[in-house]
Amino acid sequence: MTTTGPLAIAAGSALAEAVDAATELLRGRRVAVLTGAGLSTDSGIPDYRGEGAPRRTPMTIQQFLADERARKRYWAGSHLGWRHFAATSPNEGHHALAALEAAGVTNGVITQNVDHLHSRAGSRHVVELHGTVSRVRCLHCGQIFARQDIAARMAEANPWLDAPGGVELNPDGDVTVDAVEDMVAPLCTVCGGTLKPEVVFFGEFVPGEIFREASALVQRADALLIAGSSLVVNSGIRLLQQALRRKLPVLILNRGATKGDARAALKIDAGASEVLSALRDRLA
Repeated sequence: MTTTGPLAIAAGSALAEAVDAATELLRGRRVAVLTGAGLSTDSGIPDYRGEGAPRRTPMTIQQFLADERARKRYWAGSHLGWRHFAATSPNEGHHALAALEAAGVTNGVITQNVDHLHSRAGSRHVVELHGTVSRVRCLHCGQIFARQDIAARMAEANPWLDAPGGVELNPDGDVTVDAVEDMVAPLCTVCGGTLKPEVVFFGEFVPGEIFREASALVQRADALLIAGSSLVVNSGIRLLQQALRRKLPVLILNRGATKGDARAALKIDAGASEVLSALRDRLA
């Protein structure tokens, strides 16, 4: 393990030593946790920014609202991807964090992921910064629908829309679809308004009440653990900065560089699930 100032980066044979250091850093402290896409890769969900990730231009909220064809394209791809997204299961990293919360080591999880896997793994206090694909909201009346109910309506209205074998799932749970002329997009059954999955699109802000809930976890913590996030998205950086202002020690677990590495007390360059499982065994 090599060290530069307060930063230690571990890989290969130095991993055990790095886990020892992480254990000592967190022991006796109440830990807030922030997770990103790198935690869900072990569940088969790809990462936007990890090494080898394809270059993508996700649909913005402005495109979704302004263009009916864009909405059809989004819903067609989202429907196909939902079947694969919903079939994924929590991995050892998710289960390790649930165990750490149950043991009182962490005060919950703040996640940038929309896959709902933390809750399915048993974590009880989960702040979904960017929402979840498991719910759909009407943009006009605010009615909320379960995603499986919308999926059933989509399948009935679009019998031609069936996922082919080997479909490529995107990180936000959709599939790229271009031929959408015959697509029937779902509408609100209460008011006939436009429906949108309850996720934060590119170009949208994290709802203020959600960010305040996330911020409160950091405020009540003695340390911040960041797992599987490159910290490119502004919401993650803001929480990191909040922890640093309070002089909390920060542990980052991520394959590859992050925007917070230079300010971390410890950085472990390794798979999040592997390290989190080791920390669970030592701390829970």
